[in-house]
Amino acid sequence: MAQPYDLIVIGTGTAATVSATRCRAAGWRVAVIDHRPFGGTCALRGCDPKKMLVAAAEVIDGVSRMHQVDVVQGQSAIDWAALQRFKRSFTDPVPDKRERMYRDHGINTYHGKARFTGPNRITVNGEALEAKQFVIAAGAEPAPLPIDGAEHLTLSDAFLELESLPKRLVLVGGGFIGFEFAHVAARAGAQVTILNRGPRPLKNFEPELVDALVRRGEGIGIELHCGHEVKSICPDNDEYTVHATAPDGEATFAAACVVHSGGRVPAVADLDLDAAGIAYEKFHIGRNPYLQSTSNPAVYIAGDAGAPPLPLTPVAALEANAVASNLLDGNHQTVDYAGIPTAVFSVPALARVGLLEAEAKEQGLKYRVNHQMVPDWYSARRANEPCYAYKVLVEEETDRVLGAHVVGPDAVEIVNLFGLAMRTGLKAADLAYATFAYPTWASDLESMLP
Repeated sequence: MAQPYDLIVIGTGTAATVSATRCRAAGWRVAVIDHRPFGGTCALRGCDPKKMLVAAAEVIDGVSRMHQVDVVQGQSAIDWAALQRFKRSFTDPVPDKRERMYRDHGINTYHGKARFTGPNRITVNGEALEAKQFVIAAGAEPAPLPIDGAEHLTLSDAFLELESLPKRLVLVGGGFIGFEFAHVAARAGAQVTILNRGPRPLKNFEPELVDALVRRGEGIGIELHCGHEVKSICPDNDEYTVHATAPDGEATFAAACVVHSGGRVPAVADLDLDAAGIAYEKFHIGRNPYLQSTSNPAVYIAGDAGAPPLPLTPVAALEANAVASNLLDGNHQTVDYAGIPTAVFSVPALARVGLLEAEAKEQGLKYRVNHQMVPDWYSARRANEPCYAYKVLVEEETDRVLGAHVVGPDAVEIVNLFGLAMRTGLKAADLAYATFAYPTWASDLESMLP
């Protein structure tokens, strides 16, 4: 006989934790299932461990910038093994702490792969479970790449666990992961090449600001090749040869390690969605505005597993809260994705919130824009930072901020302020009225307004 629950949640990351604990607090009988260590992508294999590696790159970059003006003498270097130990001081305790938290809340935990066997039934390690409701919050995983020899790729999860850093890296994909890993690895002493299939990297960011970041990367030895589609990866003694089609024909690259940085997809392929009558296309589950499956009303999908417009941890929390509200009180809550910032944690960082200028034009909006490269502003000069630029769009009629884009140190914190304005209805004039401590990066915001 199947073990009965009110709610079964697949996954143990942010979206899973929020939905499970809220429903349990309402008295529901709840279980969570995960075949990986409890804690989810952000805490174990994504945002948090990645940012701990970035911290070392930021220090090295700061020393280098000050060395260029003879303020700091000598050079520093990253001890990769020590950096990994530092990172693990955060990540290693997470699984036990997360599982203990679930048990303290009275939530049953299961380790293993979940597979649907019916609209309201699931198995894990051969044990049958059934529930009135399900939440799929299984996160995302590296997208399959149609490359001969793809088994030789080092996945992003594995890169974060490398005990030693290979001297020559090829990163397959010029998106978030590719740029973030490249900026860490290059500053740790590796030779880094990014191969991007499309004509431009980081296509979801303003091209002028991306160009500035690319130039900054070139200054530390990062090679970027656009229009290069990787076709095969071949072992070559202790290294690999990467074969790609290029605008001028064929190209080959040698590497000690070839890293998958070609994006992620919802981690739902092994759930046997057909058995539960859950409609999907490729890796994307169909869901209605209430984040409920369009074909199985017992199932809701939250976080990266649902392929949200912004695959971010704060979005996972927003979606999970909406799901919990809809489970407890019936479908009534949707998610407002406006004004949510996103960033590439390179060094320096690249951040955006709201519309790109191309999107504003496509929508026929009338706006004013302020865009400048400002390495001569005091905030950049103080840090000897050559890469500092912004673009801000404000709607003519309403004075609302349509989009804000910044590349430079603390770019994310500046964009956070623009995001707050967008989510709370503050106008550009309201931002201009604010008085920030000076000199700070935030105090540059007023000068960025068009």
